[in-house]
Amino acid sequence: MTYENLDAKLINALLGDGRASLRSLAEELDVSVTTVSNHLRDLEDEGVIEGYTPRVNYDALGYDVTAVIQLKVEGSALPEITERLRAEKQMISVYEVTGDYDIIAIGKFRDTDGMNTQIKKLLTDADIRESNTSVVLNAVTENEQFELDLDQ
Repeated sequence: MTYENLDAKLINALLGDGRASLRSLAEELDVSVTTVSNHLRDLEDEGVIEGYTPRVNYDALGYDVTAVIQLKVEGSALPEITERLRAEKQMISVYEVTGDYDIIAIGKFRDTDGMNTQIKKLLTDADIRESNTSVVLNAVTENEQFELDLDQ
């Protein structure tokens, strides 16, 4: 098994169970616990694995309104606006994009009133030229990660 293939198998195993012990990972991958530990440390040091966090179902916590917010921004204000959005706790994703808009942000809200308040606050910024907000009716898939391809 190549170094890269072992890393991919290790990542895939963690995607299946992020709480797996080093021992169970070693057994699954048929390598030593020390090998798993060393590879995990390398993946963390390289920034491939950024942490181990729970997968939260925000709908179950009452944040069942998801908004996709598209913004056209004055060019020089792009870093400031993206940083402001990133700092908002309910914005779960912020992207600088190509196309008709400059930024796409995705937020989770308890209700449409909370969403409207957030958007209106955002739109007081003179550097935001235009906005378009869509409310998600049905999240077919969300926050999914994909397994890595393995060398054969």
